[in-house]
Amino acid sequence: MIKDKITIKIKRQDTPQLKPRWETFVLKYRPGMNVITCLMDIRKNPRTVDGIKTTPVKWEQNCLEEVCGSCTMVINGKVEQACSALVDHLEDPITIEPMTKFPLVCDLVVDRSRMFEALKQVKAWIPIDGTYDLGPGPKIYPEEQQDMYAFSKCMTCGCCLEACPQINSHSPFIGAAAIGQVKLFNAHPTGHENAGERLEALMTSGGAQDCGNAQNCVEVCPHKIPLTTSIAEINRQITRKLFGLFKK
Repeated sequence: MIKDKITIKIKRQDTPQLKPRWETFVLKYRPGMNVITCLMDIRKNPRTVDGIKTTPVKWEQNCLEEVCGSCTMVINGKVEQACSALVDHLEDPITIEPMTKFPLVCDLVVDRSRMFEALKQVKAWIPIDGTYDLGPGPKIYPEEQQDMYAFSKCMTCGCCLEACPQINSHSPFIGAAAIGQVKLFNAHPTGHENAGERLEALMTSGGAQDCGNAQNCVEVCPHKIPLTTSIAEINRQITRKLFGLFKK
């Protein structure tokens, strides 16, 4: 059976203080549509299935190539990128909701600041003071590059935190994304100079030891980053540091 219409149900909330509501829209189907396409069609003519005029739906988007991570939403109960969520692969009606583990801003827009604050907490960068010529950097073997590349693909989209049962109002768990970045920068020959500081940030409440090993993060990661591998590796590094065996 060839579909000619798409039903979209969107959970909307104008402000965090107001109660959420559901609005249903019916769109004309076109081949190759994704969820962003549907939202844009609704924005052109924001009328519900009952013909009631409403306000345009608010959401975030940027690259539309599954690189920036800004269009993360809960689509048909699964957290994913709206730009790569193809209508042909989704069951109708398509339900769209904002992520629940981040403070709501409006409609499908959430505040992902906790992820960026986590990167600051674990010092997810390589400090190089000054702009003078430092000479050639340390050699990195292809095998090491391949291992590090997987973690460099993290786009801070929030999927891993949304799917993690340890991320809730009762837990300070920092989340798999930040731990993966510690794995990345600790593996870099220059970044390894500050590895101890990053590990210390994860040895406090909410650190790597708070992971419940549900492995949901790996299941939902758009780039299939081996996050559970990074958590296991960082826990090993923390253990070695506790026993004085971790070398800078």
